[in-house]
Amino acid sequence: MKKIIGIIGGMGPLATADLFEKIIRATDAARDQDFPHVIVDCNTDIPDRTAAILGGGEDPVPQLARSAHALEAAGADVLVMPCNTAHWFYDDLCLQTRLPVLHMLRLTADRLEREGVRAVGLLATDGTIQTGIYEKLLTGRGIRVIKPDAPGQRRVMSAIYDGVKAGSIDAIDVPALRRTLDDMTARGAERFVLGCTELPIVFAQCDLPYPVADPTQILAEAAVSYAGYPVKKM
Repeated sequence: MKKIIGIIGGMGPLATADLFEKIIRATDAARDQDFPHVIVDCNTDIPDRTAAILGGGEDPVPQLARSAHALEAAGADVLVMPCNTAHWFYDDLCLQTRLPVLHMLRLTADRLEREGVRAVGLLATDGTIQTGIYEKLLTGRGIRVIKPDAPGQRRVMSAIYDGVKAGSIDAIDVPALRRTLDDMTARGAERFVLGCTELPIVFAQCDLPYPVADPTQILAEAAVSYAGYPVKKM
């Protein structure tokens, strides 16, 4: 039996669209009927996850659960979340739904371990960095994690919030971002984990030709496979 994929989206809208497109492109299909059935709930009412983690922000779990329930009612068989930071609330969400929820960060860590990567540069929101969720998953697999320095982290956050989320790619200081990536490469990063789902958009639109691990792509391929469809060899 083929399974229906439900996307808990809106975190942010472009990242949601990016996952949907990657699910389609990851499917080895020859006609419309060969692609998985995907239901998207682009719930932009989900509060900012970084604000909730760093203190004072509204809890996103009720709105995450609302989306999960809507997707259940619509017929989804498995859920995915195109937001790295939201995975800090993964266990709480799982208590609110009967459906399996694929864990993007674990899937990414597993892929890097299988591929023998020894050190990565972690690019993520302040919230994801603060939780240490990626660091725990990666170091537990013997992978060293290199993070940006303070100015570099501010550049990453600006690219995410002032660039993609604000719909203003031109606001991104690309040369400064390149300096951050070059510094992390010099410190041993073999690959950059795009640990915020806006970052694949940044890298594509700002022409940043660095080796990456794209959790959105990894999640797309896992969702296609879980739903019972063949994954295209990339």
